[in-house]
Amino acid sequence: MLKFDSKTFNPEVLYVFDAHSIGPEAGKNHAHDFFELSIILDGTTDYVIENQVYHLEKQSILLLNPGVHHYEYTTAPSKNTQIHIGLRNFHFERFPKDVLPLESTIIHLQQYETDFFAVCNEMVRERYEARPGYELLLKAMVLKLLVYLLRDEAAVPLQNSQLLLSTEDQEKQQLVAEAKFYIETRYMEDVSLNQMAQDLYTSPATLSRLFKDQLGDTPINYLIRFRLDKAKQMIENDRNISMKEVSQLIGYEDPFYFSKLFKKYFGLSPSLFAKQV
Repeated sequence: MLKFDSKTFNPEVLYVFDAHSIGPEAGKNHAHDFFELSIILDGTTDYVIENQVYHLEKQSILLLNPGVHHYEYTTAPSKNTQIHIGLRNFHFERFPKDVLPLESTIIHLQQYETDFFAVCNEMVRERYEARPGYELLLKAMVLKLLVYLLRDEAAVPLQNSQLLLSTEDQEKQQLVAEAKFYIETRYMEDVSLNQMAQDLYTSPATLSRLFKDQLGDTPINYLIRFRLDKAKQMIENDRNISMKEVSQLIGYEDPFYFSKLFKKYFGLSPSLFAKQV
């Protein structure tokens, strides 16, 4: 099984949705800058992946690493139901971020097929019921799917891959993962770049540069976005919570400053957002 640090392995879930297709239907050739997991729940379809055609049937799992060109086409009278999951900001030991390094692009599970697809069906139910906290449950279920996938004998890790990182690059990647974990577990505190760098035994300049290189943003901007996403979840899950309480719970003592940031990121004040929930 691929190795990862369970403390810092915390992928960002970009989307989870199910889609229904009835042939004839064809998509456009494209690639992502993140990882996508596509799961055939029912029916059949065809994918063209890097100019190779693959016929996929029920309970096929498709792994699309960043930069892999692909498109789907469904011929009449075929139809199918799929789940698509987009992930980024994760890595496995010795491999680049956002890559699931397995030998095969298409997986047919053996030992964990029943467990895996039971979770898929639960995800569909949660998404359509959309009860409070469902997004957090979906993320938990995505992690469960990944574990079942990686445990299965069908998931054979890449061997002697050119993708393997050098020791220096692995250390840089691990530093960023530690910084991300630091932010996500201490966002409610008074976090500063200098203190974070000191606690992680590096310099503020090095930490900021590596963090932005790998995650596309500075540590402080990531902290702000993470705090505001947490605030949004709190408001959605508790309609009676005060904005002052939300502000303090995410690390801002000044509720007016919090309100200003929230409006900048989401286009409306937290109070107005709460009324629309």
